[in-house]
Amino acid sequence: REARNLAIVRSGFDAWRNGTGSPYDALADDATWEIAGNSAAARVYTSKEDFLANVIRPFNARMSARLIPTVRDTYTDGDTVIVFFDAQGTARDGLPYRNTYAWFLTMRDDKIVKASAFYDSTAFDDLWHRVTPAP
Repeated sequence: REARNLAIVRSGFDAWRNGTGSPYDALADDATWEIAGNSAAARVYTSKEDFLANVIRPFNARMSARLIPTVRDTYTDGDTVIVFFDAQGTARDGLPYRNTYAWFLTMRDDKIVKASAFYDSTAFDDLWHRVTPAP
């Protein structure tokens, strides 16, 4: 089970890095995604669509060159996969965006059903408030 869960998450990160998909492809429709801390996006999202509509799509609309992850390490324990990674891209204003993330992903039936995400909220908020999303 741990090996299968880890393979699903790694495959999602490989697809993200290669521009052919993302870890969100494995997100269950009714998954919860918590962004911890005090950033502009910090809260619990109660579905895949809630999270994609309010964080991922607006984030991507602020980028001129997509965010590309570099995984530092992965850990697994039972149904939980932890991914520690850096990501960088270029915002629409030409400035780089760089951040470091830790995601705690709970898996069930080959899907991510719960996530808790941690990142540098200062870097995120700077992008979120500085750059207007593309229409």
